[in-house]
Amino acid sequence: MQCFVRSVETGSFSATARELGIGQPNVSRHIGSLESHLGLRLLQRTTRKLSLTIEAERYYIEARRALDTIDEAESVARDEDEPRGLLRVSCSMVVGLLHVQPLIAPLLAKYPHLEVELHLSDEYVDLVAERFDLAVRVGTLKSSGLVARQVGVSERAVFASTEYLERHGEPATPQDLMQHECLLNTRLPTGSLWPFAGGEINVRGRYRLNNNEAVVNAVRQGLGIGLAPAWIFEEDLRAGRVKALLPQHPLPAGEVHLVYPERRLIAKRTRIFMDAIDSAFAGKAAVQPGYLDSLRNAGLSPAGQKRGT
Repeated sequence: MQCFVRSVETGSFSATARELGIGQPNVSRHIGSLESHLGLRLLQRTTRKLSLTIEAERYYIEARRALDTIDEAESVARDEDEPRGLLRVSCSMVVGLLHVQPLIAPLLAKYPHLEVELHLSDEYVDLVAERFDLAVRVGTLKSSGLVARQVGVSERAVFASTEYLERHGEPATPQDLMQHECLLNTRLPTGSLWPFAGGEINVRGRYRLNNNEAVVNAVRQGLGIGLAPAWIFEEDLRAGRVKALLPQHPLPAGEVHLVYPERRLIAKRTRIFMDAIDSAFAGKAAVQPGYLDSLRNAGLSPAGQKRGT
């Protein structure tokens, strides 16, 4: 079963053989025996790749789940006193760099037998198929059968550099954005429709980008007005380089979730990391409601200038 599952996931018998430390003929023989036992063809073999037959798709899902259950049981038994082994974590680029990566160094220092693989990508990752232990995700979750627990919020706003505003003026209403150069994030579910509380505005712009980090850099360069999470711009706001626009016209905040596959047994390394996320996010103003307001209440305007100056 393990040879079959890993062959599906690696895409070749040779890669599976290297991973399991056995000869390639043995992998082929094990899968042939499994096919004979089940009475059906599991894999279509070509010179370039392996692919699942239609009949084998359901079997693969159940076989993967069975192997995960065995791995979890062995992991729980091994690390009852101390977390050990590899923990695989997935999150978006910005969330990972700003909020997740700072948690890893203390954990590695505290637990010498723990290993962490942090996968940063703005593409959707199938946690089960790609064998991730957990993920931190922002926004609307797909219906995927995963367990999700909210750990914070991501307040959003529209931002522009002071340089851009000096050249083009500041919009007073969401409708005014239609006369401005807006930065279009192709990863946003709403596309060019920016969902203000009073209604969606279909913005326009000549510059399209596919992640928040690229939008942030374009805003800083004065290339246009961008919609992004507020936490990305804190230093820019305080320094007066960037201004949060339209404070009377809020955008809905995105929910930040800790997401993981549904399992009866959760390894201690996973529980330790979940606890670290819970603790860190509970004390982090940037992922709590009222984050932008807290900057204003501290005597700062959205652009980081003292009121009355």
